[in-house]
Amino acid sequence: MNPIDDSKDGIAKYLKRNPTTCFLAYTDNIEKKVVGVILTGHDGRRAIIHHLCVHPDFRCQGIAYRLVRMAEEALQKEGITKIFGLVFSDNNTANSFWEKQGYTLRTNLNYRNKSLNKNVPQGE
Repeated sequence: MNPIDDSKDGIAKYLKRNPTTCFLAYTDNIEKKVVGVILTGHDGRRAIIHHLCVHPDFRCQGIAYRLVRMAEEALQKEGITKIFGLVFSDNNTANSFWEKQGYTLRTNLNYRNKSLNKNVPQGE
């Protein structure tokens, strides 16, 4: 997470560009508390799942699975045929989840990163 792209304004900008492929999961009580989110977008050819998160108190209830299915269905409706996501290599829980969803590990690519804003961390 970085202070520019992942700020309230940054997320609003992302949602404006990707209005049909991002979803929330929330409690069904009066408060409607957000318990999960998936941010997914595409370039017209391929999609990327930028963020998937479920509140720790609501994990292992199928919420992440349903959010992924909703995003995949929305992308298919837009004619997208391939999705990728970025997962930290040491996040064993997330890597196991994605493997169970049918997402395979690409080992023939190097992920390159460049910050265009001095306030956004370059990363490792």
